[in-house]
Amino acid sequence: QVQLVESGGGLVQAGGSLRLSCAASGRPLIRYAMGWFRQAPGKEREFVAAISWNSITTTYGDSVKGRFTISRDNAKNTVYLQMNSLKSEDTAVYYCAADPLLRVGIRSDDYDYWGQGTQVTVSS
Repeated sequence: QVQLVESGGGLVQAGGSLRLSCAASGRPLIRYAMGWFRQAPGKEREFVAAISWNSITTTYGDSVKGRFTISRDNAKNTVYLQMNSLKSEDTAVYYCAADPLLRVGIRSDDYDYWGQGTQVTVSS
């Protein structure tokens, strides 16, 4: 099975940018559709973005459309989330997830493998 490790989180001012990375090991990333989710304290896990195995299809949650971009480099076994124009409401723990059925889904249940998460804090 694949193991996922997120990095790149931190503290940023509102309006700033961060790029999250999700490094995969154990199996080639090309075998999976990949997604990013986030969870703020006291809230349910929220879909952020997803990308197909070949990068042809991407989809985004309504709250991040036009500000966030998901991408992947299968040769480096890494998925990225570029986050621009950050807002205080983007503060959350961000998780990457892998789906071996290649669905590019927006539900947590669509994904079988998860990383430990990386904290993103946006100060206003």
